[in-house]
Amino acid sequence: MKKYIITLLTSGLLLTGCGEDFLEVVPETQLSSATFFKTQSDFEQAVNAAYVPLRTITNDRSWLLGEMHSDNTYYARNILFGATEQQEDIADFAVPEANGLTSNTHVLNQYRQDYLIISRTNQILALIDDVDFDAAAKANVKGQALFLRAYAYFELVRYFGSVPLHLTPVATREEAALPLATEEELFAQIISDLTAAVPLLPEKSQQELGRASAGAARMLLANVYINRKNWSEAESLLKAIVNSGEYGLIENYEDVFPGNAANKNNLESIFEVQFLEGAAGLNGSFIYNFMPRPISASELQPITGTSNPQNIDGEGNNIPTPDIIQAYEEGDLRKDVSIGYVELSGSFRDDKVYPYIKKHAKPHSLHGNHGTNWIIYRYAETLLFLAEALNEQGKTSEAAGYLNMVRNRADLDDTSASGQAELREAIFRERRVELAFENKRWFDIARTDRIQEIIVPYGQRIIANPLDYYYPPVAGAVPRSNAFTNLSKFYPLPAAESDLSPYF
Repeated sequence: MKKYIITLLTSGLLLTGCGEDFLEVVPETQLSSATFFKTQSDFEQAVNAAYVPLRTITNDRSWLLGEMHSDNTYYARNILFGATEQQEDIADFAVPEANGLTSNTHVLNQYRQDYLIISRTNQILALIDDVDFDAAAKANVKGQALFLRAYAYFELVRYFGSVPLHLTPVATREEAALPLATEEELFAQIISDLTAAVPLLPEKSQQELGRASAGAARMLLANVYINRKNWSEAESLLKAIVNSGEYGLIENYEDVFPGNAANKNNLESIFEVQFLEGAAGLNGSFIYNFMPRPISASELQPITGTSNPQNIDGEGNNIPTPDIIQAYEEGDLRKDVSIGYVELSGSFRDDKVYPYIKKHAKPHSLHGNHGTNWIIYRYAETLLFLAEALNEQGKTSEAAGYLNMVRNRADLDDTSASGQAELREAIFRERRVELAFENKRWFDIARTDRIQEIIVPYGQRIIANPLDYYYPPVAGAVPRSNAFTNLSKFYPLPAAESDLSPYF
């Protein structure tokens, strides 16, 4: 099997059944769930296909819904490009909503990509126990399918709160319409899937690169328990990761993040989405999505290192805010690794210097096409989650030790926080700078119920001082009147999907 996970399975396996009437018999030459799932190779191809939507999610969606929808990043307004309301609505906390529904395209596409994972894993899980092949290989495939389904539902429950809970393949339009499951029901299923996945999956050192391992399943389950404030359960899982010997902190923070072709799935990585530069359709382009604009080829080339740099116009996205820049302590080595600066000669602003996300910008060959992986979970977050879980149980001294491991790597002194409340705040701040631009910030704000505390004054700062947040000094170039008017914990459900269901 190849090192990189690729899809060898078409996205639409036909869902047809067999009956007594010969007209209902599925032809053996037709690719369908009735004829395809026969061998170990078939199931391995199917689980490969279940990973594929993760590329679209991380390349095109997560940074919008999880990072720009926070106080970490904003957009660089380019008046020459005109309106770009779809992404601005997310960054401005102005997602349009009517009767619990929204027309926002990014929300719709996130929803659909997660359900694409779910539909593919449901196919596997519905049929795998009835096919005889190598037991270890079967356990591995089944564990991966359970992990991926749980991951997709964890995204959905954090974004939307309540969504339909599909656990079996959908064969008809009518079956696609299910009532909305509650948060409790969704979390119960996620926990059930992951609890089953952990013993089925091999450890990272025994697993094929890029695939979910037992450590990845423990980490995801711990994240779920952190969200549920089940601190002791999270502690047990996180300590199992620490004690496994499979992971560690990489000494140099800059070396944590994968390059275009090297340093992937490294010591610190627990789970990452695989990208591959080239023409096979496995590449990413998120580095370009993050660039302030308009940026010329000569301004872009030193960042990307490509042989064919090109001008990029449009609206700049995911630009580090003054707030995140100021959040780093003096002497924090992570700041210069995470944030770079570029001068845009075509900008209307007097100060044409813009910050950009540097930590993911690795040199590659061709414009708009890179193979840089995206890390979902890494060991530093394990330590910060463990510090949080311990502190919330009153084990503050032990918690501080894990926090300090992360701080010391960044060349910072041990935390000066004392007492549970101070350490809680110190961990929250540390997560912000350690995991900056890794799509964690909005989830942290939402799960700790700090939306009003953090986002309201953030919005007020933007409205009062738009020049500080990359608006040009041009008449009319100011935040829109609806900016920061929808501060809901959850996104509205996509309106386009309501056409399929009477339940929303």
